[in-house]
Amino acid sequence: MIPRNRDGDDESVGADGRDGRDAEHDRRAQSHVIGIALLLGITAVSMAGLTATVGTVVESNTAGVDAGRVSADLDAALAPVEVTGHHRGTVSYSDGRLHTVNRTVRILNESGEVRRVEAGGVVWSSHGHRVAFVGGAVVRGPPGNAVMDADPPLATSAGTTVVGVADLGDARFSYAGGGRVPLSTRVRHDRSAYGDGEWRIAVETATPRPWRSFFEERGAVTTVRDLDGDGVDSVVARLPGSRELYLVVHSLDAEAGR
Repeated sequence: MIPRNRDGDDESVGADGRDGRDAEHDRRAQSHVIGIALLLGITAVSMAGLTATVGTVVESNTAGVDAGRVSADLDAALAPVEVTGHHRGTVSYSDGRLHTVNRTVRILNESGEVRRVEAGGVVWSSHGHRVAFVGGAVVRGPPGNAVMDADPPLATSAGTTVVGVADLGDARFSYAGGGRVPLSTRVRHDRSAYGDGEWRIAVETATPRPWRSFFEERGAVTTVRDLDGDGVDSVVARLPGSRELYLVVHSLDAEAGR
């Protein structure tokens, strides 16, 4: 005869001598332990992801601060207009890469290219942030989201335009990591005069948008073209009307690490 409890339920006994209620309790306890283990595992993975995200945000914020500092340092160290003769400056940043690039500035008229300056450029980049010095201008931000922190040395008036171009010379360098990079220049200024004509200025750059805005605010019509097929576009600015043009090349003879 099967024993029954006061409520009329069967009081089954397992092969190990334990009743069914004890076995059910054990199963629930095991499920509870497994649930806690899974929860702890999920929490650990989430914390690892959160830590990685926080680390990325901190690195990006640090790079953002560096970008502002590098922009100001390049503008001060490679000042093409304000300086004549020897000049020294320093570019400081926590992390990233500072290196030279090939950049060309061209002066063109109706017949084609009149003058070409192999101006070069200096670029710093870190964690999606970027600063570039080209032709005397400082542009901060990656392609598609860049702004001009320091304008190029260009002046216009009725019937006359003076174009200044900073030429780094034979400077070639690349620094990775963080620290302070000394930059020295030996600046001289060479001025050339051109007659009346319809003039275009072409600046090779990886960040066309701020250059287009700069020229268009001064009445120029701009296009973007890869003039020499090297994969880097040039912003070509057609100046309004017929005008005299003066070109001032600020030769910097820049050196790094000294």
